[in-house]
Amino acid sequence: AEEFGNIYGLDVMEIPTNLPIKRADEDDEVYRTTEEKYKAIVDEIRAASAKGQPMLVGTTSIEKSEYLAERLRAEGVTNFQVLNARHHEQEAQIVAQAGVPGAITIATNMAGRGTDIQLGGNADMRIANELGEMEEGPERSKKEEAIRADIKALKEKALAAGGLYVLATERHESRRIDNQLRGRSGRQGDPGRSKFYLSLQDDLMRIFGSERMDGMLQKLGLKEGEAIIHPWINKALEKAQKKVEARNFDIRKNLLKYDDVMNDQRKVVFEQRLELMDGETLTETVAEMRQEVIDDMVARNIPEKAYAEQWDTETLREDVRTHLNLDLPVEDWAREEGIDDEHIRERLMEAADKAATERAERFGPEIMTYVEKTVLLQTLDHLWREHLVNLDHLRSVIGFRGYAQRDPLNEYKSEAFELFQGMLANLRQAVTAQLMRVELVREAADAPPPQVPAGEGVHVDATTGENDFGDGDGDTMTLAPPRQLAQVPAEERNPDDPSTWGKVGRNEACPCGSGKKYKHCHGAFA
Repeated sequence: AEEFGNIYGLDVMEIPTNLPIKRADEDDEVYRTTEEKYKAIVDEIRAASAKGQPMLVGTTSIEKSEYLAERLRAEGVTNFQVLNARHHEQEAQIVAQAGVPGAITIATNMAGRGTDIQLGGNADMRIANELGEMEEGPERSKKEEAIRADIKALKEKALAAGGLYVLATERHESRRIDNQLRGRSGRQGDPGRSKFYLSLQDDLMRIFGSERMDGMLQKLGLKEGEAIIHPWINKALEKAQKKVEARNFDIRKNLLKYDDVMNDQRKVVFEQRLELMDGETLTETVAEMRQEVIDDMVARNIPEKAYAEQWDTETLREDVRTHLNLDLPVEDWAREEGIDDEHIRERLMEAADKAATERAERFGPEIMTYVEKTVLLQTLDHLWREHLVNLDHLRSVIGFRGYAQRDPLNEYKSEAFELFQGMLANLRQAVTAQLMRVELVREAADAPPPQVPAGEGVHVDATTGENDFGDGDGDTMTLAPPRQLAQVPAEERNPDDPSTWGKVGRNEACPCGSGKKYKHCHGAFA
């Protein structure tokens, strides 16, 4: 309740049971060693099964459930079922019979959760198994009545034996899971019983110094096979579980603070992405990005209040060629009398705007809008994925800042903000570089330029040089009509020749015969 309130701002209400609980929750039995504990468990299972009481034995892992099964076989007990993740297809059948008198079901803590174990067995499941092939009619109805009468008699026998007996072989760190296990018994007002068998060698007990307790118990004369049973032990174990839960809660709460940093950035990115998708024209957005790229280039290469002789005009000209796809006489401008950085900015903006306007006039408004939207969205998605990976790497190492007496969370916020600013700068540069290089490619000399009704029919094909965004000299980003592939019958496809496959759905089996989906096989390279 506290965690839901603090983290999610949600109130929690306890809902009363439909009928009063008649289950008897007995005190835990604590043994010195695991061997003594399992010996007592086997004896208890044998005794309860002999009097016809159905049992659910809870373990904390698949390995321990299989170990207990081996112990039971060694002791001659074979009328049990193992319910764990390795036999998930049989779970429904096993649970359906778990309430039959004398049944023994060994389950991991997470197996069968939420399933109602019905005393006497599940009538519907049994009818489906025994009469599944039989047609409707008087004969089937008669047999159904017989099955339900038999299950009713078995339920009375199970109730007389004490109801479902939940026996747990170990306590979990979380009380919630222990309570879930107890809750399998005593459903809908039925009688039941639950009990935990523990040893000082259990994981939870070792956390809280069971070695010291073991030495003390030996001095007090506790003999082998004897158990400690007292309500104080139950309370002590509950306190131990509360400490572990509080520690885990603090860990989750701290992780949430780191997630909030990423979530704030995610909101900004997705809000911007929605604006891009909904916008009818992105010319103004692209122009603002182009201006910021030019401002950054000038600021990097022309120091504030510096003389023209101190300007790095060679690098500035190279940056202009890389990001704007323009070859401008920047060195000649720097030699002019009275020139300053503001004049350089204005000339670069004028030249870039002119080139962008000419390109837009050649393409037409529909195609240009489609190209701008495609480039912006694809580049944003690519950089955002990279940014998330970078944040994960940052989070994995930021804890070391604590050795320098710095708060890792504040350091993470600062570094994450710088990474985010860098991502936005890369977005502006990449989008500007691509849009300043984009060109139309026609299939034939006399073919009309491709039309783009409702944002379809054109795909972007970039030939790149030095990086993923086509920033190399002379690179052009081209537009061409998409290649349409026809459907080809499966028998006409050659597994060794992808050119004969035609159009293949991403979720279809790959025609090469690998058994994988196309998107995970040859489609990954398409």
